[in-house]
Amino acid sequence: MKVVVDQSRCVGAGQCVLVAPEVFDQRDEDGIVVLLRENPPEELHARAKEAAQLCPALAIEVDG
Repeated sequence: MKVVVDQSRCVGAGQCVLVAPEVFDQRDEDGIVVLLRENPPEELHARAKEAAQLCPALAIEVDG
């Protein structure tokens, strides 16, 4: 699985961090998403997919 984020689309809602803090974080200055793990381990796949679905700006893509 590969996770890609588009920081230009992110609105800083933070849903991704709440669902998968091992995969996503937010910048302190503006709340924009930061990808911590581009290729998360299998045990985090479901949470990464859920984060992508919950993102109000559709700034997260999951392949795989």
